[in-house]
Amino acid sequence: YTLSISPISSQQTQSNNQTEKMNFENFQKAVSEFQSRCNGLVQNLTTNLNRFPKSPPWARIAPNGIRPLTAETIEQRLEGVPVYALSNAADEFMLVSGTSTGRNLGLFCFNKEDAEALLHQVTAIDPLLPQGSKVVPVALNKVFQLKVNGVAFRLIPEFSQVKNALQEREKSGIPSGDFFGVPVFQSRSLILKNQTKRYRPLFFRKEDLENSIEKASGQLNRIKLSSRQGDIEVASLEDVIKEMKENSTSKWDDVIFIPPGFDVSSATDPNPL
Repeated sequence: YTLSISPISSQQTQSNNQTEKMNFENFQKAVSEFQSRCNGLVQNLTTNLNRFPKSPPWARIAPNGIRPLTAETIEQRLEGVPVYALSNAADEFMLVSGTSTGRNLGLFCFNKEDAEALLHQVTAIDPLLPQGSKVVPVALNKVFQLKVNGVAFRLIPEFSQVKNALQEREKSGIPSGDFFGVPVFQSRSLILKNQTKRYRPLFFRKEDLENSIEKASGQLNRIKLSSRQGDIEVASLEDVIKEMKENSTSKWDDVIFIPPGFDVSSATDPNPL
């Protein structure tokens, strides 16, 4: 079994046959080295634990009877959230491809440094990769729009946030195992509002949520802060989006996604669309 790197652009709708060969063992080694520096962070938190429940235990504030959100609406809400992909010199995404199976995998990291570390490991191990390979930012909504035959796209979360997610689950007394998906965080204490509507911010970093709660006391005209602190809830982005798409009883019309590195004090004009 061997792997190849297949460049495609975000505009393509068919698989690209052009490949840059890379040995399977070399790629596995690169990924292993990339992950090894983070494995110790969660090792002690994942022993004898079970998988998270499928339904995220979010606070609900929207009215009853909300229909599932359309794919277009969900994609619009993900605008402004960056992820990072490996690209060749022509700004085409680089895919991990199984030449014997015809299956291809596109990787998108939430942390730029993680993507750069992966690129460094891959290029150091396989000198046959094309010159000019680099890390490029991609809007998260564009990732969900990508539909390429034979390609599966995977999101790689920040490992520090996986650790945070496991810790918060443990604090809540929820049995949990390895975290599946990209963790997102919210607090019942934090609600954004304007003259006509209230919004629930979902954060990709626990620290951004904590900073928002800390700063909220000086912005009570825009943010409602309850007396309770430390009520952080966590679920996976994939589960949230699945409920948005499929659950007719779900209440997600008030959700906005806060990009990593931002808090609500810097998001002065929250706009879910």
